[in-house]
Amino acid sequence: MSIGNSPEDERPFEDVPEEARLSIGRALQQARIAAGLTVDDVSTATRVRIGIVHAIEADDFAPCGGDVYARGHIRTLAKYVHLDPAPLLAQYDAERGGSPAPTPAAPLFEAERIRPERRGPNWTAAMVAAIVAVIGFVGFTLFKGDSEDGSKAPVAEGAKPSAGTSGSPSADAPKPTDPKPDPTESAIAAAPRDKVTVQVSAVDGRSWISAKDHNGRLLFDGLLKQGQSKTFQDSSKINLVLGDAGAIQLYVNGKKIEDDFQPGAVERLTYTKGDPQVG
Repeated sequence: MSIGNSPEDERPFEDVPEEARLSIGRALQQARIAAGLTVDDVSTATRVRIGIVHAIEADDFAPCGGDVYARGHIRTLAKYVHLDPAPLLAQYDAERGGSPAPTPAAPLFEAERIRPERRGPNWTAAMVAAIVAVIGFVGFTLFKGDSEDGSKAPVAEGAKPSAGTSGSPSADAPKPTDPKPDPTESAIAAAPRDKVTVQVSAVDGRSWISAKDHNGRLLFDGLLKQGQSKTFQDSSKINLVLGDAGAIQLYVNGKKIEDDFQPGAVERLTYTKGDPQVG
């Protein structure tokens, strides 16, 4: 039985003086109940774990894992229950001595980083490199064969060169087209249909990310700088944590994820072979 399936049983505390300001957790809880939502509803819609939702509504922010996570969860939950997150975030900062100074993402998550397991060979990158090499070799061979055939063609005696012919070697050689496909598109197109493939790209800034396979094995844990991308593949499931989801663009099984992630929001996501599901 899931916790929080009966919003009628979670009525606000009575006899609270009107002049008393509600705590952050109590404000979120009352707004959720007023909207007729359960904790399960909120957790499913925002992807914030049920245990963390319960803890925040009890004004316990320790399970969030730090101020950055806590502020992101407060913002996400407030928006979903139709509350303005700005006063709640200001109250959170005031209760903790003011807004924290900006901290680089890498040192912030260093303390929470677990020791990664030894990773095997990156077969996806090797497969992409092999495809690019084969296409490049075929293109070079065809171009070389055309050039040799053209140089051995006999010229009739007394024939005049055409107006378009010039003595410059560059004018005789056809312009080669670039046969190399985009590495990211090749990796997605070559991904087996019986696996889940997730591409994470930092397009609007940098973001810390963590990725695990279906066994909980850590695939990546670190800072993704703007312009960088990572591709993860597993037989059934990929679990992601995005430190700044608003800076990230996701492609799952070759399809772009259209979720409206907010800047600074922390997202915990899980994708399988059937994602993204439509409808």
